[in-house]
Amino acid sequence: MAQRRIGIIVNGASGRMGYRQHLVRSLLAIRDQGGVQLADGDTLMPDLLLVGRNEEKLRTIAERHGLENWTTDVDAALEQDDYEVYFDALVTNLRLDNLKKAIAAGKAIYTEKPTAETFEDALELARLAKDAGTVSGVVHDKLYLPGLLKLRRLIDSGFFGEILSVRGEFGYWVYEGDWQAAQRPSWNYRSEDGGGIVADMFPHWNYVIEDLFGRIVDVYAQTATHIGTRWDEQGREYAATADDAAYGIFRLENGTVVQMNSSWDVRVHRDELVEFQVDGTKGSAVVGLHGARIQPREATPKPVWNPDVRDGHDYRGDWIEVPDNEVFDNGFKVQWEDFLRHYVEGRPYPFDLLAGARGVRLAEIGLKSAAEGRRIELDVLEG
Repeated sequence: MAQRRIGIIVNGASGRMGYRQHLVRSLLAIRDQGGVQLADGDTLMPDLLLVGRNEEKLRTIAERHGLENWTTDVDAALEQDDYEVYFDALVTNLRLDNLKKAIAAGKAIYTEKPTAETFEDALELARLAKDAGTVSGVVHDKLYLPGLLKLRRLIDSGFFGEILSVRGEFGYWVYEGDWQAAQRPSWNYRSEDGGGIVADMFPHWNYVIEDLFGRIVDVYAQTATHIGTRWDEQGREYAATADDAAYGIFRLENGTVVQMNSSWDVRVHRDELVEFQVDGTKGSAVVGLHGARIQPREATPKPVWNPDVRDGHDYRGDWIEVPDNEVFDNGFKVQWEDFLRHYVEGRPYPFDLLAGARGVRLAEIGLKSAAEGRRIELDVLEG
């Protein structure tokens, strides 16, 4: 058994997601655990080249974590043949050109989403990668979280029978920024800067829905900008031009109906910031990012509607907690390991740039549906 090196360019290493989730909690955690275990018994050790626009930030990060290689010149990084994987955690409006250059340089691609600002550009990326024979992967982190892994286990076991419907609630209150600082960046609320909850969350809902429940065949959505004035990181008032809430209905090829509410203007009355209720003929589940509770058909109560009498039944007490039954690691880290294994072992990776393009398409179609006030069908997307 041997240790094998793999060179990874990390572009956007000083950004919020690039640094916290991908560098510290994923790639450095992989390094600290001794690498990624491969099927042949070898281990794969990441060798990182950090890229960003702020030299001082990059130097500080590199020194903090004992990393020697960093640059503010992405073109120079792409010229280095011994760094074969390019990862992109930039803001969306900078991603397209960098991914094109990385594909042209012969790099394998792993990237945050959305992969582009428009479906046309996202599809072009997928086709460029296919024509170049590029191995690609797009972050689908929610699928690797404990709650959705438990949900996958329930689906695979046949627990639900026929899945009839899925209802999802996502969101929390994001402060406006006047008397308390906002916990999301201000560009999220400006459409001219690529902001909006549809652009941010519909790509997530696309891969969660299609991987767990089935292909989306049509979409109806309503969007809103509930809070029209916010304050930015410097305390300056600005007009919010992007949608901060979206209410979507997705019909699937198998007949399942998915309803998804997404909002940055909602106060949480849930156990987790996102929860999905899945109802089937044989049982139901309520699943968050970590927890999962089930109610089988045999243990389902028989409520009787009587609004004149207070109902004292403890409905939440009728649900059963799903045990972990395994040790769950950080979802971003687990997907990094999954992608790297697929890449070095020469196996096709399912969450590729075409999957990323489907997510961008769902966001684009969701906005179109809201603007036109109608349901829109989705064709099968071929690469």
